[in-house]
Amino acid sequence: MDPRTVADRRGELQILDVREDQEWAAGHIDGAVHIPLGQLPQRIDELDPQRPVVTVCRSGGRAGRAADLLTSSGRRAAVMDGGMQRWAREGLPSSTADGSPGTVA
Repeated sequence: MDPRTVADRRGELQILDVREDQEWAAGHIDGAVHIPLGQLPQRIDELDPQRPVVTVCRSGGRAGRAADLLTSSGRRAAVMDGGMQRWAREGLPSSTADGSPGTVA
């Protein structure tokens, strides 16, 4: 799913950021859920099983693995094309915990 579609559908989608803590801290999509990929099997129940999930990482590789895991457990999941790198290239906003503009780490 392309980043602009994700931005437009934020209200209906769960955005799952599977990057590591330091990447998340540098900048993330407002409203996203942060579960690093290595923790996803143990924390999958933190996601609403009734809502579709869009997975996000830096460029798409980890997000693809996360989407595969989610779909194999019966959830609807898609990958955001190009990850946070493409999100930033398209001029879409990201922020840090204190509300400052984010960057892609």
